[in-house]
Amino acid sequence: MINCLIVDDEPLAQDILEGYINGKENLSLVGKCNTAFEAFEILHQRQIDLMFLDVKMPGLNGVDFLKSLKSPPAVIFTTAFSEYAADSYDLDAVDYLLKPITIDRFDKSLTKFFKLQPIILDEEKNYTYFKVSGKLLKVEHATVFYVQSIKDYLLLHTNNGNLIVHMTMKYLTELLPAKHFFRVHRSYLINQAYITAIDKNQIRINEVGIPIGESYKEAINQLKIDL
Repeated sequence: MINCLIVDDEPLAQDILEGYINGKENLSLVGKCNTAFEAFEILHQRQIDLMFLDVKMPGLNGVDFLKSLKSPPAVIFTTAFSEYAADSYDLDAVDYLLKPITIDRFDKSLTKFFKLQPIILDEEKNYTYFKVSGKLLKVEHATVFYVQSIKDYLLLHTNNGNLIVHMTMKYLTELLPAKHFFRVHRSYLINQAYITAIDKNQIRINEVGIPIGESYKEAINQLKIDL
């Protein structure tokens, strides 16, 4: 599910976008904001994957707001003013929608978004594409030993070396197949196929000790794993 945020000071524009988003099974509307300052609060409280951002708003315009964000979500600009299009491309925006926005134009923007997503998961397949150093890299699930969270990044430990990915642990946990990957600590996600030992306070993955968080111990004790 893609979490969306609308940032627009026009109620009618908000309503139109809300209707389009609610009509898509794979989109979820997290919130609607009238100003960039309201959006800033939500971005620090919730995982937002796609932001529909107006350009001209009171207080702080959309272009300057996006420039101020250290780790912004994907952005589709929505505005009645075409002169800001060049700025949007400099900021790597997914698309630039001119109001009034039609459903056909909205759908084309979504197509662009899904092509540029940092992660692409097909539940029927045993691999995931990760965005690493600006490029999509195919990673077989079976090659991932465990994942470690380091501030705003994830470090994927694989048999092909370590990969750095910019996303949250919560987001990755929801996307990877739960029958193979599960959390053992707020900062660690493991592939249970590589568990070599379990004791009271840690799980060993290929002889590497992974700490077990207190809140995860009961669930781990219920695991049925053949070592």
